[in-house]
Amino acid sequence: MKNIKEIAERIRWFIMDVDGVLTDGGIIYDSGGNELKKFCVKDGMGITLLHNAGIKTAILTSRNSPMVQKRAEELRISEVIQGAKDKLNLYENLKAKHNLADDEILYIGDDFVDLPVLKRVGFPVCVKNSPDELKEVCVYITKNEGGKGAVRETAELLLKMKGLYSKAIEKYTGV
Repeated sequence: MKNIKEIAERIRWFIMDVDGVLTDGGIIYDSGGNELKKFCVKDGMGITLLHNAGIKTAILTSRNSPMVQKRAEELRISEVIQGAKDKLNLYENLKAKHNLADDEILYIGDDFVDLPVLKRVGFPVCVKNSPDELKEVCVYITKNEGGKGAVRETAELLLKMKGLYSKAIEKYTGV
């Protein structure tokens, strides 16, 4: 079995679930019936750092929400796949579209619907409060919960393991 650093070195794409990963999993409806989501700004910076280092990002979520599209546009996320009832099939389509191999992809999820993709990717990650069945197949389990910095934590871990962290932050540090 490869160690986590060897696994990280091949990663070119960072794919995320939304509810329970980019959010805390809560769904809020306003009095007009509109769905609201709360995103963590630190996770947004983590995504920006990935982009600064040349790593592409994507969202693969089973729900549909205009809030997700808006947040993805703000963060310049390369691919947004919503309404993914069969995540594995849509994952395979994304892979084919960008000529990717499984071992070039990190996926971070939080629940059973993510399990088929987590079993396929080269670098499977789940958030701290995921079911044990996910934790058993993941090479990394975040210290933070979804919507509370788990994506930032994973992004920084990946960048450091690939030796790209300094490049990712240089525009902020001047180094």
